[in-house]
Amino acid sequence: MLRQELAASYQELSEEVEHVAEHPEPVEEEEMDDDQEDTSSAILPVLDSESGTSSPSVRFSKTCLKNVFSVILLFIYLLLMAVAVFLVYQTITDFREKLKHPVMSVSYKEVPLYDAPGIALYPGKAQLLSCKHHYYDHIPPLINPGQPGEIECTTQRINYTDPFTNQTMKHALIVQGPRDVKKRELVFLQFHLNETNQDFSAINYLLFSSFQEFLNSPDKTEFMKDCESSYSSWKFSGGFRTWVKMSLVKTKEEDGRETVEFKQETSVVNYIDQRHKPASDQLFFVVFEWKDPFIQKVQAIVTANPWNMIALLCGIFLALFKAADFAKLSVKWMIKIRKRHLKRRSQAMNHIS
Repeated sequence: MLRQELAASYQELSEEVEHVAEHPEPVEEEEMDDDQEDTSSAILPVLDSESGTSSPSVRFSKTCLKNVFSVILLFIYLLLMAVAVFLVYQTITDFREKLKHPVMSVSYKEVPLYDAPGIALYPGKAQLLSCKHHYYDHIPPLINPGQPGEIECTTQRINYTDPFTNQTMKHALIVQGPRDVKKRELVFLQFHLNETNQDFSAINYLLFSSFQEFLNSPDKTEFMKDCESSYSSWKFSGGFRTWVKMSLVKTKEEDGRETVEFKQETSVVNYIDQRHKPASDQLFFVVFEWKDPFIQKVQAIVTANPWNMIALLCGIFLALFKAADFAKLSVKWMIKIRKRHLKRRSQAMNHIS
């Protein structure tokens, strides 16, 4: 009796299986579309298996891993977007700072001849005894120191009012400076001061860029006022031989103007006077020479390159857009996975019921 009941149950179960095999259930269009989207998007590898042999617990664990992995990726790309925004801000800030603070560029130009500078001397009561051009740093010994000698330099005297007070009259002796730097041309000047009421005796002088420009100037007094306002002045003392080595610095301003400045190195050697003279008698010796044949050119350069900044910003914005697109697709993928999981769960519940 029991065998007959088991055989009947087995026959019924076999008929149901054959009926399912002959009439399979149609696959819903929405699920097919989801599978096609998964295959075409290829954003992340599908971890779960579509086969019917997998258990619901395995499917659920793989879906959880997918969701966790997607959330981690989303946070990573959000972090990258924040870093990109910070880089954009820092790049723009650095560019503005570099525009405000240009770098000074120094270059050197070698010349065989200098434009003869002007040497403006303010001897006061001192008298010019001799002025000569020498070469190769060779200055012959003085034959009659303290006595008038040869004046071979091109000189001019000019009187003008002090540009700072407009009251004091200044008496300047303008001397043409050396030109030939390769032959080490120099100018040697000797002054004599018979008496002085000061404890320290010195002669002021200043250097300006072009003696020829002074000669061609229609108003020499205004020219000297401008020079005194623009250039620094120095002194050389009596009883010494002062050696002045000059160098020229040209600076290009932001408005395009070019200013000229002299730098000098001064060495002082004591002069041993063996003459029989009164104690108030004072001698001055000064030598002017070019230091080297290089003109120093200084120019302000803005190191901020706008094209580099534009290229960097384009790369950062491209990364931002790609990250945003990836985050959007990741969110869509998570929503789709969630919907599919809920759908399978409802199907399983309906099947059980």
